[in-house]
Amino acid sequence: MVFFFCHLPRRQRRRTDHSPTAVSERPRMSSTQLPIDTRATLRIVTFRLLPILMVLYFMSYVDRVNVSFAAIEMNADLGMSTAAYGLGAGLFFIGYFIFEVPSNILLDKFGARVWITRIVISWGTIAGLMAFVNGETMFYVLRFLLGIAEAGFFPGIVYFLGIWFPRQQRARILSYVYMAAPISFLMGGPLSAFLMEIGNSHESFTGWRFMFATEGIITVVLGIVGFFFLVDRPSKAKWLSAAEAQDLEEKISGEDKEIAAVHGAGTLKKAFTPRVFALAFVYFGIAWGIYGIGFLLPLAISDFQTQFGLELSLLQVGLISAIPYAFAAVAMFLWSKHSDRTNERFKHVAIAAAAGGIALTLAFTFDSPYAIMAAVTVTAIGMFSTIPVFWQIPSLFLTGAAAAAGIGIINSIGNLAGFFAPYIIGGLKDATGSYQAGMLLAGLFIVSASVAVLLIRTRLRRAGEATREVRVIPQEINN
Repeated sequence: MVFFFCHLPRRQRRRTDHSPTAVSERPRMSSTQLPIDTRATLRIVTFRLLPILMVLYFMSYVDRVNVSFAAIEMNADLGMSTAAYGLGAGLFFIGYFIFEVPSNILLDKFGARVWITRIVISWGTIAGLMAFVNGETMFYVLRFLLGIAEAGFFPGIVYFLGIWFPRQQRARILSYVYMAAPISFLMGGPLSAFLMEIGNSHESFTGWRFMFATEGIITVVLGIVGFFFLVDRPSKAKWLSAAEAQDLEEKISGEDKEIAAVHGAGTLKKAFTPRVFALAFVYFGIAWGIYGIGFLLPLAISDFQTQFGLELSLLQVGLISAIPYAFAAVAMFLWSKHSDRTNERFKHVAIAAAAGGIALTLAFTFDSPYAIMAAVTVTAIGMFSTIPVFWQIPSLFLTGAAAAAGIGIINSIGNLAGFFAPYIIGGLKDATGSYQAGMLLAGLFIVSASVAVLLIRTRLRRAGEATREVRVIPQEINN
């Protein structure tokens, strides 16, 4: 997140008054006054909204994957096999799948401020209850409920950013938010391991229970804070003048109208088309790689002790598992920026996914922990670099209610990989004693996604439909 703030553009001179009046009580100018600098407006929006979105998204991943660190001790305490753990970890995504689209539609109805806050507080509460798990059944139930609670959060963010930012800025802006995902692995892993060690240092606590309770409480508090920072749309923002809000909404509305002129109005039925489900398959393959690594990498590194004779503490496992995500965070930002600059989406997704998939198929064939981690790092770079760019593709032909529902469909179906990947990879590990077969399968899914996105691009071109973004906003605001 420090990386994000270092890259915020400097405000223009007329914005350098940092007094409370200058920031939050500026007069609401009419649209007939001075010409509006859209770039300056977007800097204000970026500074106001992205930090809280990044923090909330960071915690969503911490609460989603901290179970991978808990498993190092929890599996033995509860008598669970790797396959049983994989099933429980994956049940999160069944609940997520069932309630994803309804949740995203309700976000459009109630507004981002209320609905995203509801999502965060709900999942934080259930994440904290994980501290009281007493067996496999309770583990399964709470993981399923956690998925229901978090359903709609990420596609809600994608939809929310579509209300605030022109299309040509969204891959880069979304990369700022999604950067919280690799950062959550980078910082969340060591944080979870640290909390577990604190819990284990007291006789009255169990390490993994203390970790769940602490991180759940933090999430609930941040959800309450988010309620006071999020604003549903530009016209409701007190920190924008009336002219700035109107200018921004008119530009985004103009883009939506141009998309509607090519692809038809954004009615709900537009979300249930073959191209939407094709994109869901692409995301399924990408997500298989992300969750396969995310849920099982700490366990795989822990196995280095028996496989290569390495003695590793919990904190060392957390630090080693963070390495791939440090590189992924930087690469994702640069790749998304390049996609925005060239205004190209499909090939950027395909190239990154292919590189990640090939690396993962080879990773666990090596006989060196250094070679394994190098290949996993390339995989993480490829997988995370695809995400912000991929989520710009639906907006090439979906607007309005169709965009809300379509993004929800793609995300919910794609995230089913989060159920199948840890369960199947864990089952193959139990059966073969190695992660090699499971990661090979994951790599094949990712490469298939790379091929599929190029086929979608070809079909759109043959149908005579544009595959490049609508250029309603002048190029210079992309700086």
